[in-house]
Formats: sequence, structure tokens, C-alpha cells
Amino acid sequence: MRADRVFAYGATAGLIADALLGDPRRGHPVAGFGRAAARVESLLWRDDRGRGALHTLVCAGGAVGAAALTARAVRGRPALAVALTAATAWSVVGGTSLGREARAIGGALAAGDLEVARERLPHLCGRDPHSLDGPGIARAVVESVAENTSDAVVGALVWGAIGGVPGLVGFRAVNTLDAMVGHKSPRYRRYGWASAHLDDLAGWPGARLTAALAVAAGGRPRAAVRAWRADAGRHPSPNAGPVEASFAGALGVRLGGTLAYAGRVEHRPVLNGESGRDVRGADIERAVRLSRRVSTLALGVCVAGRMLAGRVVAGRGVAGTEAGAVVNGAARNAVRKRGRA
Repeated sequence: MRADRVFAYGATAGLIADALLGDPRRGHPVAGFGRAAARVESLLWRDDRGRGALHTLVCAGGAVGAAALTARAVRGRPALAVALTAATAWSVVGGTSLGREARAIGGALAAGDLEVARERLPHLCGRDPHSLDGPGIARAVVESVAENTSDAVVGALVWGAIGGVPGLVGFRAVNTLDAMVGHKSPRYRRYGWASAHLDDLAGWPGARLTAALAVAAGGRPRAAVRAWRADAGRHPSPNAGPVEASFAGALGVRLGGTLAYAGRVEHRPVLNGESGRDVRGADIERAVRLSRRVSTLALGVCVAGRMLAGRVVAGRGVAGTEAGAVVNGAARNAVRKRGRA
């Protein structure tokens, strides 16, 4: 079975498993990777970019290398290759758990239970929940749903289409390292520099695809494109900017503004400020539905792109074989003519 079909069947099965089961409840591979990365950090940490780069290389490179060896071990056995791809995709995407957490907070806000909403918000993002009122919590949830649609689903699918199982694992490893050491705290400003920048590079294609699919699936394409073009570049993150801006335009809401994290406050630009309104609790459900549509479309786009690339490669292989046959035939005829001469 060709590699493009292995990815198509495996990725589809993995997303179906995520939709039905959510994240693995025990022995989650991403959690195991996080523990291993924390152990490496305890051995390597210095307030130094070089040590941080070595940490990134050891953790991300080790994960990709292990995934490549495992994928090689099942090469030529289609059923095992598809099963490995499916299990990997299931373990690295997190769309269903993202939606569940967002809806739980939305339900608490709808019931007027602000304290429960504040208690659950740290499960979704790193904001300081005690500084937020109901609309502030709703805005934080919608922004997290938008950004994590790219980080937890679309980006992984893009790299899976490019690199198969190692691509899936590598993207999740880089994204996890950024979450662990990539933020601008005094401890990680230098040590996490390499992880943060590698995450920016790895997340670039998935973020643009997420933004484009939000335009297509959001029901307000002109508003989404307008917000993307006008506001994405003003966001401090090169990847969160396009995603959050396009979601803001697609949903007709304003995102961004003042954000409070543990020990610090950020004043970010407002996204879709000219035509959007304040976020309401009901917008959480709308954001989750948009996220699911974007994720489904991303699976289709990535599978189609991988299949097309596979056909192009196969076509070149056939053309090369035919050309080789022509050359070999001409050489044999030349030898025969020399023999007759």
C-alpha cells in the first residue's frame, strides 16, 4: 500500500477515534513525552540559549527518531502501518477534548456559576481566571478554541501529510516543548528561545490553513478575510494572529485586548474591532462548531494533498521507468548494430 493511502486511512481513523473517545485517559503519549522533557530540562537547564537549543534537539529529535524507527518497522505491512498512523493521530490531536472543556465552561457561564467557570478555565488556557468576569472568560475560551484548533488538530494533520508518523509526532513534540519552556518568563526567556522559534516555524503552515478554512466554513467569509488582513499582523504571535483574527471575523466578535497571566499583564491589539461585538457565553458553542468544521475540512485537504503528491511521485516513477526502458532499448540496438558491422 502506498504511503499516501496509509496516511489517508490512518489519519481518518485517528480523527474518528478522537471524535468518539477523546484523548486517551491513561498512558497518554504526550503526557509521557512531557515527563521525559521535564527530566531532560532538570539535567540541562542553564540560563543559556545553547542549553535550550540542546534541550529542544534532544527532546524533539529523539521523538522524531523513535517515530521514524517505529514507522520503518511496519513498512511493507499495510494493516500495521495504518494502525500505527491511526493510533498516532488519535494520540496527538485533541479536538474533542478541546470542545468538551470549552463547552463545560460555556455551560457554567450559562448557569450563572462564575466560580465553576473560573475553576475550569486553567484546563484550557493560562489566563488568570480570578481577574476575569463572565464576558472575559468567554473571550478567553473563544481565543483558546481558535488557537488550539490550529495547534491541536490542523497543524498535526499538515505535518502528518508531509512526514507521516514522524511528522505527526514531531509537530506535537515541538508544540509541547513550546508550551513547557517557550513562554517569556524569567526562567525560560533564554532557555526556551529555540523551542519557541521552532514552534513558530512548525506552526506556520497549519495556522494559515486554519485561517483559510475558517474563512470558508464560518459563514462570514468577507468579514473573516477583512479581519485576517487588517489585524493578524498586529498580534504578537505570527501564528495565533491569523487564526484568531479569522475566527473573530467569522464569528462576528471582537477578540484580543488586555490579557492577564500569572504575574503579568499583556495589552494586545483588538481583532475585528471595527465590525465585531463583545463575546458572549453563547459564542463558545459557535466557536466549537466552527472548530469542528475547520478540523473536518483540514482532514480532507491534507488527505487530498497527500494523495495528489503520491500520484505525482508515482507518475514520475513510471515516467522514469519508461525512459530507462527506452534508453536501455536504444543501447541494446546499438550493440547489435556494432556486432553486425
